[in-house]
Amino acid sequence: MNKSRPYILAEANWQTLKNAQFELAILPWGATEAHNYHLPYATDIYEADFLSAEAAKIAWERGAKPIVLPTIPFGVNTGQSDIYLDININPTTQLAILDDVLTTLNRQGINKLLIFNSHGGNNFKPLVRELGLRFPKMFICFANWFQSMKREEYFTNDGDHAEEMETSLMLYLKPELVLPKTFWGTGSSKKFKIKAFSEGWLWAERKWSAVSEDTGIGDPALASAEKGQKFFDDVCLKMGNLFFDLCKADTEDLYE
Repeated sequence: MNKSRPYILAEANWQTLKNAQFELAILPWGATEAHNYHLPYATDIYEADFLSAEAAKIAWERGAKPIVLPTIPFGVNTGQSDIYLDININPTTQLAILDDVLTTLNRQGINKLLIFNSHGGNNFKPLVRELGLRFPKMFICFANWFQSMKREEYFTNDGDHAEEMETSLMLYLKPELVLPKTFWGTGSSKKFKIKAFSEGWLWAERKWSAVSEDTGIGDPALASAEKGQKFFDDVCLKMGNLFFDLCKADTEDLYE
């Protein structure tokens, strides 16, 4: 019995695709990097896979026609060059990948692309600006799913890497890959001495090994699978509604 999901390209076959028409392509983008001591290097990839698939299901069942492309497994990790096997690809490489993907979509008449970002080191804004000029018929956008909800409504401890939120998600999605709690690092981190960085209007890349001993930023101690499931369900619903809206949007009439 064929159990392939019609909105997941990796599971599709030519028999079903040869006459298919999709309204929106979704490109999940993750990273391969250390996540504290206890989470797998593919944490961002697993999150991108599960979240984009469930959100696409929600949109599909509402009558939209999204197609989720295979997740890109490598992200920008220039600040982690000394962390063993953190795999970096440069923004120029991301630009080249997107250019090739968009060339295919543009040629085949899928004129909307959503980059579904699952890694904080990826910054797609300048790439989308440049690609928009190269592909004037394409509508290109990106979403950082991890910024879509008010985290304080779900989690006690703040952070942005292998913290309570990500640990909760992985306890729900892939618990067999999470080490026992005795291995969890505290996720304590250092901040810039110059105050302007913490005020948000000055930015420099963090050298990861200098700011975090365990590669985590944020205390995961209060994480649970139950918190992860609640957060996952709510993010998927919000993203699913977004996928639907993008599928049905008239790109010639986007403003009010």
